Amino acid sequence: MTGMETLIAETLRNPQLVRQSRSDETAELYYRFYTQTTIGDKWLCVVVKYLQGDAFIVTAYFTDKPKRGNTLWQST
Repeated sequence: MTGMETLIAETLRNPQLVRQSRSDETAELYYRFYTQTTIGDKWLCVVVKYLQGDAFIVTAYFTDKPKRGNTLWQST
């Protein structure tokens, strides 16, 4: 994800979809779809872990489709 800091920030500021992690109740997955990435048209997923008084990015990766799970927010 080197060089993708701008896309990661954009995904966090303006996600198209936010889902609750199925494996960690304190984590949320922020998704935004990008065309013409270096590996084709992909969703960028940014995983954010929320703790009492703190939040941090766990990881970020490109994927073909969002993971299943409870949708917390979705753009229309």
